[in-house]
Amino acid sequence: MPDYIPELALATPQWFGISVATVDGRYFEVGDYSRSFTIQSISKAFVYGLALEDHGRDYVQCKVSVEPTGEAFNSIMLDQSTNRPYNPMVNTGAIATTDIIKGANPTERLKRILEMIRRYTGHNHDVNMPVFLSERTTGNRNRAIAYLMLNFGMVTEHIEETLDLYFQQCAVMVTAHDLATMAATLANGGVNPVTGERALDERYVQDVISVMFTCGMYNHSGSWACKGGLPAKSGVGGGITALVPEKLGIGVFSPPLDARGNSVRGVGVCRDLANDFGLHVFDIAKPDHDLEAFMATQGADSSDSPDLMWDKT
Repeated sequence: MPDYIPELALATPQWFGISVATVDGRYFEVGDYSRSFTIQSISKAFVYGLALEDHGRDYVQCKVSVEPTGEAFNSIMLDQSTNRPYNPMVNTGAIATTDIIKGANPTERLKRILEMIRRYTGHNHDVNMPVFLSERTTGNRNRAIAYLMLNFGMVTEHIEETLDLYFQQCAVMVTAHDLATMAATLANGGVNPVTGERALDERYVQDVISVMFTCGMYNHSGSWACKGGLPAKSGVGGGITALVPEKLGIGVFSPPLDARGNSVRGVGVCRDLANDFGLHVFDIAKPDHDLEAFMATQGADSSDSPDLMWDKT
């Protein structure tokens, strides 16, 4: 758990939940899949989609590139040739993306982000105020990032307003069930498979999925693309969301993190699902197992512990 955000360090290491949602609206779930936690950096992918809807590709790419960095998610660095953040999945790019979300005032902008997340999950969400205040109090590194970008014209002068909005979007409460639904919505072309409501303009689904695939797992993204092979996004709250286009979405929650800030068990779950069931986007071999049959025999749709399936402690 991250000790630089004191509230997140209070999480219980044993929490572990898995949810798989198909594009036809079915769920396979086990463990703590209904336990709430803060979405953290997973929000970056979906706010990026909202920014694309607000402004279109050309404008957004003037502010944020789409190149992997190979650096830590909180690195204070910009592209030296353009002064842009490298991609919207690292803090520099995420802050620049949040800065351009439309709204007449801070309250309206937050409401728009919360409404966007509601379309993906099918229900309303709250901001965890203790986590928001904790991030706001300890967020000086992000302030340094924002002021660096202000110097190069990548963000507006409303630094504290933008950072408050960024900290709030990271503190939105979700569950592994929600993350699976959000991923399944992207896998379903931007339409929530349960409610039938469109969450993202279909023109921009490929943009969000592509950046998740190349940049979504911080400085583990290259290895992840080879070994996991799924568009995915992690957050330091212990969540990971991943998807198989036109098939399903995956949500995993487990607080213990690796050195890069990714959930240890979450990485293991997604990697094993991809490898065991042929879900890697470039896997042309037939899988040896049927995913639905496996989940049905392992306590899917139950509150049993998933450790029997993924003992990745």
